Amino acid sequence: MGDPDTGIANLCFDSRKAGKGDLFFALKGTQSDGHLFIPELVKKGVSAVVCEDWPDINEGECTVIQVLNSHEALAQMASEYYGRPSEKLQLVGVTGTNGKTTIATLLYHLFTGLGYKCGLISTIKTEVAGKSAPASHTTPDPLQINSLLKEMTEAGCEYAFMEVSSHAAHQRRIGGLRFAGGIFTNLTHDHLDYHKTFRDYLMAKKMFFDALPPDAFALMNADDKNSKILTQNCKAKIHSYSLKAMSDFKGKIAESYLEGNLIILENKELWTQLPGVFNAYNILAIYGAARLLNADKDEVSAGISKLQSVAGRFEVMRSESGTTAIVDYAHTPDALENVLKTIREIRNGENRIITIVGAGGNRDKTKRPLMARIAASLSDKLILTSDNPRDEEPETIINDMKTGLDPVLERKAISITDREEAIRATCSFAESTDIILLAGKGHETYQEIKGVKHHFDDKEMLRKYLINK
Repeated sequence: MGDPDTGIANLCFDSRKAGKGDLFFALKGTQSDGHLFIPELVKKGVSAVVCEDWPDINEGECTVIQVLNSHEALAQMASEYYGRPSEKLQLVGVTGTNGKTTIATLLYHLFTGLGYKCGLISTIKTEVAGKSAPASHTTPDPLQINSLLKEMTEAGCEYAFMEVSSHAAHQRRIGGLRFAGGIFTNLTHDHLDYHKTFRDYLMAKKMFFDALPPDAFALMNADDKNSKILTQNCKAKIHSYSLKAMSDFKGKIAESYLEGNLIILENKELWTQLPGVFNAYNILAIYGAARLLNADKDEVSAGISKLQSVAGRFEVMRSESGTTAIVDYAHTPDALENVLKTIREIRNGENRIITIVGAGGNRDKTKRPLMARIAASLSDKLILTSDNPRDEEPETIINDMKTGLDPVLERKAISITDREEAIRATCSFAESTDIILLAGKGHETYQEIKGVKHHFDDKEMLRKYLINK
């Protein structure tokens, strides 16, 4: 309905920002429905609207474009609007429950170290040829993504690495993008507050691999059984990495220390500064992706040996007295278990493990008791505290976690609701041989309480109460 040749000033999906001359996309979301704002925006003078349901407006008031899926239409239009930037560089997406940030970030550093201009879109930040900006979402909206990719191409970037969340795939945020490759890390319990079932979560990830073009690669973790489901109907060239099964990039941990792993890869020793089994998988994915992007084998190995931990991912801090503290973003049962198992494998018999952990509010409640049970089982002492309580009461979240503790495990645990007080108390009684795991927030520098983000940095707290005490 309306004039198909009407001029467009900007693309917009936020009703609060839409104005005269804009093309507004009415999106159906979990919190609101953009269709409800169409009559108001027509009065404000938007040139056209893209919608799934026909709006309640008079004929001739506005150009209306009806589509099956407004999210997909926005993604496709965003790509066109910015000149299809994803087709002008080698774009690699990383998806899975754990490891996305580490793999995407370290690929960025690896290829930058190899002399290429690169871009990065991650949970922590975006990078455009060395220019950084903080990130607000794991995967931004289509307008932000394509704007960033265009900025990368204009800066001369040849490669771009981005995290692809299950939310982004399900909401079609990556529609219209052309990927040179996709990497699958693993799939475990997470985001069931959004996806409702594990199968729905799996299928959201599958959408990413289903959309890869035939000349792209799909690099899969062969040790995760879900990889076989994800590659059904995948048109891309399928490759694999593994520590256990036969694969294209097979590795083995020869030695493991708190300072890193010695990995045997393609019959050669490769030293990495990232410890633990979970990081060994990350390194295999990074190595495999680099080789599939035709980087030189020896240069890749040399570059990987220089890579250091990503912010908030197994970051090690030590006090003068010898107490070790590890800050990690682990906020899922599997991630927490991986980190704690790594610490247990590396420690000597004298090291107690003290874990400080909470769980986020307004998120999947079913993982709370699992996280407490895992933390108590693999630690010598457990302090349950606040993470980002958001709109929930911190005590309610902690009580949900405690339901996962049997009487034996409960004797290991204490509850300190205030996160700073939990860190201060732990640092005060920790002995020189102890290892403190501060889990859940990692790189975050805030705590979200009742809709307000307050400054809070786990590493600052450790410097205040442990390193500089």
